[in-house]
Amino acid sequence: MAKLVDGRALPGKLFIVEGIDGSGKSTQLDMLRKWLLGQGYCVAFSEWNSSPIVHKTTRRGKKKRLLTPTSFSLIHAADFADRMDRQMLPALKAGAIVLADRYIYTAFARDAARGVHPEWVRSVYSFAIVPTVAFYFHVSLDEALERILSGRPSLKWYEAGMDLGLSDDPYTSYKLFQSKILDEYESMTTEFNLEVIDASLPLLEQQELVQEVVQSHLGDALRTEPSAWHQVLTSEGLIGHYLEKDNPRERAP
Repeated sequence: MAKLVDGRALPGKLFIVEGIDGSGKSTQLDMLRKWLLGQGYCVAFSEWNSSPIVHKTTRRGKKKRLLTPTSFSLIHAADFADRMDRQMLPALKAGAIVLADRYIYTAFARDAARGVHPEWVRSVYSFAIVPTVAFYFHVSLDEALERILSGRPSLKWYEAGMDLGLSDDPYTSYKLFQSKILDEYESMTTEFNLEVIDASLPLLEQQELVQEVVQSHLGDALRTEPSAWHQVLTSEGLIGHYLEKDNPRERAP
């Protein structure tokens, strides 16, 4: 179950995904969402760095290259706080399932990779809800880079970690930056009891592992009243399926 920081349990369930760029975490969360909806559960979704309250500030800071590692960290914390208050917490109090595409561990990994003190970052996010399960999709750096760079003609300044002065070449800088982030994730798996999924496995095999873990935590999670259309699709076995060929976005070539 999801819990508040004081230990009080929330009726809903919070499942989150983490991993470096190219790990396939977003695809897996999308597959999980479709499966849960197919089972009739009430599902809410929240995505990292999507709050409207920080959109203009983030855009201006990136465009003019004004963001320091600390200001970047605080902007993301403001984004997270807003989404937790407006999206996640109300849904969890209602008993729904919340799926989060990246959570506080993204900040722990990226901010530390940018040189921000890890303990300070943890204190900034000390108000965060404790998730039911935190999935970490582990993939080698080489495989992740191949997935990302093969379909991306150029890298943005901060995305490539150019603000850190790691290299004058964006692609070299990106590889070094992602390596630092990967090291941070690996060090967190035990500290936060992350559920590690081998992201080099075939897409559907990964999803089977995810669904097996999630299924054991669903309990009395809130469901919707099934519609006639939903019942017809279910009877035909067309609800909750996800074909690998339909979403090659994060698949290795």
